[in-house]
Amino acid sequence: MSVGTTTMIAAALGLGAAVGLLLIVTAWRRPAAVPPSSRPHPLLRSARDRAGDRRVLLRLAVAIGVGVLTGAATAWIVGAVLAAAAAWFLPRLVGPDRAHTRRVARIEAIASWTEMLRDVLSAAAGLEQAILATAPLAPAAIHGEVATLAGRLESGQRLAPALRALARELDDLTADLILAALVLAAEHQARQLGDLLGSLATTAREQAAMRMRVETGRARTRTSVRVIVATTLAFAAGVVVFNRAYLDVYNTATGQLVLLLIASLFAAGFAWLARIATGGRQPRVLALDATGARDAAATAAGGERS
Repeated sequence: MSVGTTTMIAAALGLGAAVGLLLIVTAWRRPAAVPPSSRPHPLLRSARDRAGDRRVLLRLAVAIGVGVLTGAATAWIVGAVLAAAAAWFLPRLVGPDRAHTRRVARIEAIASWTEMLRDVLSAAAGLEQAILATAPLAPAAIHGEVATLAGRLESGQRLAPALRALARELDDLTADLILAALVLAAEHQARQLGDLLGSLATTAREQAAMRMRVETGRARTRTSVRVIVATTLAFAAGVVVFNRAYLDVYNTATGQLVLLLIASLFAAGFAWLARIATGGRQPRVLALDATGARDAAATAAGGERS
């Protein structure tokens, strides 16, 4: 068996290990199973979940393809693994902060739905009837979750547990405050709920505007990160293409270990830059259990009366 064949077999084995690692990471990042009572009805499953699965498979295929091509061009096992990892992670690093965009859109959607509830409640409708009436009109960013809430209510689930399940699904600080007020109203018939929802909706819109201003300030940092990453990768690719002999030192096993160490340092630097450039997710300060919902909503209601 020739040295080239042996190298290609080793590269294929390395790529297989990399693919297995990517699959493990993907499975680990999937959300934990929820109780049957909290699962949405199959007919209410959002189409964007299936689209997300297709995007993950496409990214995985592209990463494998890039790794195979790199392994064939360089005969480096570590190079193939690093190229596959770069194809998997770098688009999220240098691309737009879609997670932040989704969070802002969700906050604005929560504010709009809260205003809908306030308007329907002003017509002397009950809270559960108001939720059922506004569910078909909920904004797209939270339409699936609100439709699931309506489905739970129609199936006979009590209002307060259904609202707590919605809080877990939305997983948002602003939604916690609003849903805490709704839980309090469901359990204790809170007064002036419409006025309270109106003030909370205004707060939610102000928070969304504040996050947009912060994102504008981060735009320059994100541009700098893109320039740094693009320059580094262009230099590395240029050396591989135009001065291959300069990299012969990495053809040995020791050279591959050194290459892995150098790449790890660059990866740590890129991850640090990404942390600076992207908006961190705000931690939830409210656990919407029975006690937490009652205390938070009572505080909000007390502030409204004052």
